[in-house]
Amino acid sequence: MKQLYATTATLCTLMALLVISPIRAAHAESTSLGRLFYTPEKRLLLERQRMSNIQETQTLEGATMRLDGVVQRSSGKSTIWINGRPQSEHDAPRTGVKVWLLPKDASHARLAPGEEKSTQLKVGEEINRATGERNNRLGGGTVIIPTTRH
Repeated sequence: MKQLYATTATLCTLMALLVISPIRAAHAESTSLGRLFYTPEKRLLLERQRMSNIQETQTLEGATMRLDGVVQRSSGKSTIWINGRPQSEHDAPRTGVKVWLLPKDASHARLAPGEEKSTQLKVGEEINRATGERNNRLGGGTVIIPTTRH
């Protein structure tokens, strides 16, 4: 008797879930999440840019140029972060920086901002564009781990 009651309760629960599932799915389809994490004004601006295909023109600012990271996809497309800004290898007209990835080593790239001479940088390395002085941001080539206090 107890087993019959448990089976009946389980079947009723499953039936209720089957009835509710399509309703919830239809509701989920009707509500769009839109663009998250932006103010309404920023979303409107993004929508206008998308509709007009407007691209922001960037320029390399500051006395230093830093290679922050490189991502190479299996499709062959790449994204390179220079001074914290992402760009592809073909974005030079938009960003003002020509980029060549080294085919055998994704941790290096050759960069040429504007009409300046190109220079090779490792990920994490920066160069003073005026003096050519390099800095790998490791504080003299060492990583110092603070000791824990007991």
